[in-house]
Amino acid sequence: MPVKQVINKGRVPIKIYTDQIEHGALNQLINIAQLPIIHHHVAAMPDVHAGIGATVGSVIPTAGAIIPAAVGVDIGCGMNAVRLTLKAADLPDDLRRLRGAVEKAVPVGFNHHDKPTVQRKAVNQLDAGLDRIIGRHPGIAKMQKPHVWARQLGTLGGGNHFIELCLDENQAVWVMLHSGSRGIGNVIGRYFISLARKDAQRHQLHLPDRDLAYFQEGAEHFDDYVHAVEWAQDYALANRREMMRLVVEALRPLLPPFQVSKEAINCHHNYVARETHFGQDLFLTRKGAIAAARDQLGIIPGSMGTRSYIVRGKGNAESFCSCSHGAGRTMSRSEAKRRFNRSDLEAQTRGVECRKDKGVLDEIPGAYKDIDQVMADQTDLVDIVHTLKQVLCVKG
Repeated sequence: MPVKQVINKGRVPIKIYTDQIEHGALNQLINIAQLPIIHHHVAAMPDVHAGIGATVGSVIPTAGAIIPAAVGVDIGCGMNAVRLTLKAADLPDDLRRLRGAVEKAVPVGFNHHDKPTVQRKAVNQLDAGLDRIIGRHPGIAKMQKPHVWARQLGTLGGGNHFIELCLDENQAVWVMLHSGSRGIGNVIGRYFISLARKDAQRHQLHLPDRDLAYFQEGAEHFDDYVHAVEWAQDYALANRREMMRLVVEALRPLLPPFQVSKEAINCHHNYVARETHFGQDLFLTRKGAIAAARDQLGIIPGSMGTRSYIVRGKGNAESFCSCSHGAGRTMSRSEAKRRFNRSDLEAQTRGVECRKDKGVLDEIPGAYKDIDQVMADQTDLVDIVHTLKQVLCVKG
């Protein structure tokens, strides 16, 4: 579908790809559109909902500046999916052993590996980049235990992060996972968000929301933030790559012999990139959105009880060649816990081998938008290549 709404209440228009947008999210978009650094317009994807400062499901083009809180604290959070040379009939009737094997191989929540599982060369390369960041900003080192980041490579985290075994429309088996830059990305994000707020106060920037404080090119901390955020994004890619390796190896002893036949993509959906749009070189922040350039593959997951999609981008200029990153929440985590109970969770995840306890109640499918409506709202942005339905889900 084309743009559903155009709001003109800021310096630039807001183009929204859904009729379903909450008041808080709309106000956040209006605040962003008032900033002098925004170029051309702001785009809101069909899964848009309120975030911290900047709206989740927004695409924010900034000229010569970056808003750290728009990138957020889960820097480089995103998806990875691979198709296996297995069919549904190759899976056991009871998937509990498979879930147990994955949970044993990949630490979840705040847990990490006892020692790094990736090759020493990869750790050394990341270590050198982080040393440069900490050398200029030693406060970052004080916010996390030394070298925990290396042991968190190949770990899931909590919240809406997940590992799934899925079946596509041809009954082919896929492994799909969702995670980001873990504790070190959170530390880097919080550190530079705080620094941007302090800089805004010192320079008496008039902002509609203090979480929209930004670094401009040429300013004291701009280059340091760019380096730090790019490092965290690289770390997130490496984390997903290592996690996928661990999952696949954990499954091998329990399934018939198989190969990894195709990687869909390893894509960010909370990140900033240098791109050119509407004749301007920009820093484009996708906060809860993925790149959807023409013929570019992407992953749009639903909730833990619904469908997910492998998509191909159409290169739509009005969306800054972007699309949604998932279903998007309709309610907060606390509201989900108030509104639903364990029986609801069991009913909404029937047929999926997963946790069904109160610890994951905030991730119940009913707390999310209808993924099919989200997909219907972005037919101008992407084509569906594969439709996936999970049969196993691991949550932190």
